Amino acid sequence: MLITIVAGARPNFMKIAPIIKSIKNAQLISNNINYRLVHTGQHYDQKMSGDFFEQLGIPHPDNNLECGGGTQAEQTAAIMVKFEKELLENKPDVVLVVGDVTSTMACTITAKKLGVDTVHVEAGIRSGDMTMPEEINRILTDAISDYFFTTSTIANDFLKAQKISEDKIHFVGNTMIDTLYQNIDRLQQPSFWLTYGLQNQNYFLLTLHRPTNVDNPKKLQEILEAIRNATKGFQVLFPVHPRTRQVIDAFQIDTNRFILIEPQGYLEFIYLVKNAKGVITDSGGITEEATVLHVPCLTMRNSTERPETVLQGTNELVGDDLQKLEGYLQKIIAGGWKKGTIPELWDGQSANRIVEKLTLIYENA
Repeated sequence: MLITIVAGARPNFMKIAPIIKSIKNAQLISNNINYRLVHTGQHYDQKMSGDFFEQLGIPHPDNNLECGGGTQAEQTAAIMVKFEKELLENKPDVVLVVGDVTSTMACTITAKKLGVDTVHVEAGIRSGDMTMPEEINRILTDAISDYFFTTSTIANDFLKAQKISEDKIHFVGNTMIDTLYQNIDRLQQPSFWLTYGLQNQNYFLLTLHRPTNVDNPKKLQEILEAIRNATKGFQVLFPVHPRTRQVIDAFQIDTNRFILIEPQGYLEFIYLVKNAKGVITDSGGITEEATVLHVPCLTMRNSTERPETVLQGTNELVGDDLQKLEGYLQKIIAGGWKKGTIPELWDGQSANRIVEKLTLIYENA
């Protein structure tokens, strides 16, 4: 069985690392499983891509399509053209895609048009927000995939409601949490930790990158002002996404009392999450990591594709309600935040379950 594994952007790398590790472990027992790793190059910045490969022990890709930059349409088209050539030259038994980035959707469409099976890891999640490119990617990927590996029973139920056969749906857990557990003892204190006098729980961690939060400079300024008002006595550490940095610089947005830093490698970033008083974010993946680490988390969105982080975990939705944001921050500071529990099968064994099920499905391929 030959599996082509696709990764293209930072969120993908944490999801594929444990799958590759599990395949390598399976190869010690049987020579009936192999893989090719294809990096689409969607994220080509060193901090957004290269550092993750090195820190997580991801092997050098068999093929880098180098499809960084351009509009959504340009990038999608470039990935499809180059991935088609990859599949024609190295036809696998199955293509494995993860998450919900442009590469996920583009490579799924390309594989299916060539008659190659696809499996979607992290299938069935939905935010209901069609303004998010990721939501469109999820819908299209799940519409044509052959097998679906899910992180929650909520995702299972959604896929069943879409009339997808239950024997195609496999509840395996969350491979991002596999990566978290595999690296929890390797976390690295960032070089600036002592420079800024950072200590356990004496700072908040902020990440913002979604267009609805950062493209409008007035809205971005209002969010930062609300955070500044509610976190007096605490530092706010702000790893600035390139998209957000452009707006801050272009409109000279006031970032007084925020510590602006570059995007961090995985080991440094999770160190910052683990030791924060709380996390403020518009990222979905960070809410999962905060839940497992029992760190209070506020999501600057009106909906989430990961409702288990709210229903069971440490996350709450803030949306556009800045009064709610300030109230939640005060509650965290007062020590009154909910404790949360870890969702089912977020146990560090998800990749092993994926490889076991793929072996059963394709063992005679």
